[in-house]
Amino acid sequence: MMDRAYIDSALLLEMIRGGAENLGRHCDEVNDLNVFPIPDGDTGSNMLLTITGGGRITPYDEEGVGDASRRAADGMLLSARGNSGVILSQFADGIADGLSGLETADPAQTAEAFCRGVERAYSSVMEPVEGTILTVVREASEYAASRKHADITEYLSDFLQQAKKTLENTPEMLPVLKKAGVVDSGGAGLIYIIEGMNAVLNGKEPSGAADTHTPAQPAELDLDAFGVDSVLEYGYCTELLLRLQSAKVDVDSFDENVIKQFLHTVGDSIVCFKNGSIVKLHVHTKTPYLVLEFCQRFGEYLTVKIENMSLQHNNLPKDSHGRTERGKYAVIAVASGEGIKQTFSDMGADRIVDGGQSMNPSADDFIEAIDAVNADTVFVLPNNPNVILAAKQAAKLYRGSDVRVIETKTIGDCYAVLTMLDLDPSDPDEIEAAMNESMRGVITAAVSRCSRDADMDGFSLHDGQYIGFIGKHICSADNDRRDTACMLVDSVDFEDRQICIIVRGKDSFADEAEEIASHVRKTHRGCEVYVIDGGQEIYSYILIIE
Repeated sequence: MMDRAYIDSALLLEMIRGGAENLGRHCDEVNDLNVFPIPDGDTGSNMLLTITGGGRITPYDEEGVGDASRRAADGMLLSARGNSGVILSQFADGIADGLSGLETADPAQTAEAFCRGVERAYSSVMEPVEGTILTVVREASEYAASRKHADITEYLSDFLQQAKKTLENTPEMLPVLKKAGVVDSGGAGLIYIIEGMNAVLNGKEPSGAADTHTPAQPAELDLDAFGVDSVLEYGYCTELLLRLQSAKVDVDSFDENVIKQFLHTVGDSIVCFKNGSIVKLHVHTKTPYLVLEFCQRFGEYLTVKIENMSLQHNNLPKDSHGRTERGKYAVIAVASGEGIKQTFSDMGADRIVDGGQSMNPSADDFIEAIDAVNADTVFVLPNNPNVILAAKQAAKLYRGSDVRVIETKTIGDCYAVLTMLDLDPSDPDEIEAAMNESMRGVITAAVSRCSRDADMDGFSLHDGQYIGFIGKHICSADNDRRDTACMLVDSVDFEDRQICIIVRGKDSFADEAEEIASHVRKTHRGCEVYVIDGGQEIYSYILIIE
């Protein structure tokens, strides 16, 4: 065992990278710890993308562990996605506060910082649930803090020992875990992170397969798309992180609107916000050199990315748009599937954030969208329970608008809100109340393939068959997809409901969807039925009934 009397900034950042690498090795295992038997597990991916936001931070010379931990935590806060990812980022945020001002951290200081992280993580969730990652990190932090340690390695070893015990006990705390025969996925992800950190402390390689799980990479750009006779039509997508320098400005009082106002004179699609001493900037401009020259008046660059948009124009979103002039209200909706995104855009959403089940957007994705719509009050429709926390985190970080997260949990909720959307009232509280009221009573049901054998809600489910469900309640199951959907329809109470929207998934067929629609019309006469080609993954059909 190596002697580690304290953590310095370089070791901390190395530990974070080690934790990210080890989670990457086991990412699919964490994703597979899915309570509900459909292929939508994404906890491991969300946590990996979150911690990677801190792991990409590079060390500075003569930087204390407190400053390094703050930079890493800020990276995780912006990259956070999914409930477990947001909780992980909040844990890191609390740790950074606990280490603030320290050059190095001994075991006692580290233990105190971890306990501060637990407090921050719990405060980030409106109704904390025991038997989740929260319990794992709390019990591990409390146990490790109760013991005296000669070095950091001993501290982290005790933390890891208790974390594993707590994880094994999570099914006894949450009946839904016990019923599914799994432990909490967020807690499992945390343990893989700590194991990776522990390996770094001991100078070892993390255990597991050599290949790491990495997010999908964008397609290679076709450099021939911009040749010697091409004309620069779209300009350059310019992104940078600027570290404000106290030798140039008063960092605490610096107003990023100074930069934002300049950007409006040289480009559009502007995102600019300040987080601590870092300004994040995005602009489409034909003169990126002017942006670099202007911003260097206030600080120095941490990262710079400049891309010719002619090479990527075919990959730009076609279903969302921003505003160049300030508006009073704007609406942002989360959706996946080209048909669903286009429908929400047509219904009044000013910007679509790409995402949903198994592909949760990050807090930074929301921040960019919020800034792009450029409105005094911005209403955000997350449309998934696992997206709400990231949306709220973005709303908390963003300072340029009054951002209100409407807790839509399904695309049916969002459809109902947009159907009744009225932005004429002058009082945003009145609009928010109307949005919340409009989704009351809407039913969202879905058909998907079962991903494992399970006994749930009186059904003996088998891997590969189709299941129909509302929320987490199984309503139908069959090897035939159409029959599963029709049985799902028969299980729904249509009383006082006159509209049924059938949203086709990517793997469905138009004639099959019409057969399901005919079944609804036949069994619920008077009900208006519409079919939308949604193009969504995972769900063969989504039924919105209101």
